[in-house]
Amino acid sequence: MQYFQALKTGQKRVAEAREYLNKLTNGKAMPALALRDNKSNVWDPVGEENLYAFVDESAGFVLTDNSGYILALVDKYGISKTIVQGVTKTQKEILEQSFQKDNIPEYKGKVTLPV
Repeated sequence: MQYFQALKTGQKRVAEAREYLNKLTNGKAMPALALRDNKSNVWDPVGEENLYAFVDESAGFVLTDNSGYILALVDKYGISKTIVQGVTKTQKEILEQSFQKDNIPEYKGKVTLPV
């Protein structure tokens, strides 16, 4: 896929994921990655599927001064499409219930966050 075509597709998928996450987090979702790094000159957009993952901010991924978790909606490769920072344990539990209700599976692998 050509770079601009892959980017446009990826941006559309990021926007859709962000819109969904904004509904659950009162507009706190930020866009993340639109392209998947495949270590070659072939460009792939981030995947269409949505899975959720929580990353403990104390695990070396501290992006804010807040303690807690980073919530990411990711594709099947763990590429984050949208993130919310500073999620508390109570918010995490409420969000997990929402994801279960909406049939959004949990991603259990390594999550790729934007730098």
